[in-house]
Amino acid sequence: MSFANPQYFYLLIALPIIVLLYWLNERSRERKIARMGRADVVRSLIPQYSVVKHRVMLGIELLVMLLVIVVLARPRAGASRTTETHRGIELMVAVDVSNSMRASSGEAGDVSRLQRAKLVAEKLIENSTTDKVGLIVFAGNAYLQMPITGDLRSAKLFLSNMDPDMVPSQGTAIGTAITIASQSFSPNPNAQKAIVVITDGENFEDDAVAAARTAARDGYQVDVVGVGTTTGAPIPMPDGSFLTDEQGEPVTTRLDEDGAQEIANAGGGTYVNGNSAGAVMTLKRTLDKLAKTELQTVNYTRHDEQFPVFAWLTLILLIASVFVTETRSLWLNRFNFFNRQ
Repeated sequence: MSFANPQYFYLLIALPIIVLLYWLNERSRERKIARMGRADVVRSLIPQYSVVKHRVMLGIELLVMLLVIVVLARPRAGASRTTETHRGIELMVAVDVSNSMRASSGEAGDVSRLQRAKLVAEKLIENSTTDKVGLIVFAGNAYLQMPITGDLRSAKLFLSNMDPDMVPSQGTAIGTAITIASQSFSPNPNAQKAIVVITDGENFEDDAVAAARTAARDGYQVDVVGVGTTTGAPIPMPDGSFLTDEQGEPVTTRLDEDGAQEIANAGGGTYVNGNSAGAVMTLKRTLDKLAKTELQTVNYTRHDEQFPVFAWLTLILLIASVFVTETRSLWLNRFNFFNRQ
């Protein structure tokens, strides 16, 4: 059994605190009774009060609190683990999320470069049903967004959430992205591995060509997808303004196809213009030339929610507590369980 919200178990610390407060209150009540006179005489003045029922009521309330915490933690069970074997490659997709990717990807100016990049990556993932896929995001630095996995649905979810605001430093570190991608593959020596970089090609941070050459030497093919236009476009910002330089002039960003082509050549891969209708299929044909090897994917079935069982138990206890009073039951007064006549 597992729990969807295990953080709610921190509330369990309240239970011993309540028991401690109850005990302190009982001690205080006993001291007050002792100050009033003999304890047995004072208790005889309140014959309807039942210490046992008072404690039973406390026990019910504590049990209800415990069950409510379990319900909030959402217990789940019934998960199963299955392993599937298929033939494919390992593919790391590195997506540029720098501010320049906010610019238009085409002459019409209707779709941003990042939107175009995510569309290309999504279609590539959809066509990689037998492959394992991982995601890298990069701007001024590069970060592993999702490790190599056969769960393509999760990959598409991570992809949809990519945004320039998710990285702390701006810039375009294509070389670092290639290096991080190279280090993020599985240790399987038999698997064919490829890196697809989707960017506008403007690299200001490092030597991307050298990084691609190193990756190719280590056995990783590097392909590049270029997004944007060579004529250039301004960079819109979230507040509606445009990015400006130190002189206050709007910054124009252009697709550097020559630079992207050079990176792909150094990585032993192919350069593809992301604006072309057949970009994904061209890229897929390039990747299909890599030899397929047997890959294992671990799948987990969805957990069955168990909290309704605890919710029903809580409801039953709450209903039962309505019928439990803190006074003695009159029908028990007819019985003398402990005193001899």
